[in-house]
Amino acid sequence: MTITEILFWFLTVLAVGGALMMVFSKNPVYSVLWLIVVFFAISGHYILLNAQFLAIVNIIVYAGAIMVLFLFVIMLMNLNADNEPQKNKWLKIAGIIAGGCLMLVFVAALKQSETLTVQQVNMGGTAGLIHQLGKTLFTDYVLPFEISSVLFLSAMVGAVVIGKKED
Repeated sequence: MTITEILFWFLTVLAVGGALMMVFSKNPVYSVLWLIVVFFAISGHYILLNAQFLAIVNIIVYAGAIMVLFLFVIMLMNLNADNEPQKNKWLKIAGIIAGGCLMLVFVAALKQSETLTVQQVNMGGTAGLIHQLGKTLFTDYVLPFEISSVLFLSAMVGAVVIGKKED
C-alpha cells in the first residue's frame, strides 16, 4: 500500500466515523463539532484529488463560517431536553419506515452500479488548481456565477429584513 492509499482509507474512516458520531450524538453542540471533523476529512480527500482550492474553500466556508453559524443558532435556541415536546410514537414509526425505504433505494442503486475500476490519482495535473478553476469559471460559467452572486445578495438582504426588530 502506498501512502496515498493509507491516507485515503484513514480519511474515509474518519469521515464515516465522524458522520455516524454526528448523527448519533445526543448533544447538538457535539453534533456540530463532529460535522467539522467530517468537513476536515473531506478536505483531505480534496487534497488527495489535487483540488487544493476546493479543500481550502471547504475549510474556510463550511468548517469555519457555516459551522459557526450553526453553533450560534443552536446556542440561541436553548435546546434542553426538559422543554422539548414529546414525539408521537406513530411519527417515530413513520420515520423508521421512511429511513428504511431510503436505505433500500441506496442498496438497490449500489447493486445496479457497475464495478468501479481502481485508478491512481494524478498528482501532476492542473485539474484542481486555482488558475484552471478561475479560467473555467470566468469564461464558460460566467453567467451562472453572476446569477448565483445576485441570489446570495438577495438572500442576505432578506435575512437582514427578516431579522430586523420592529420598533
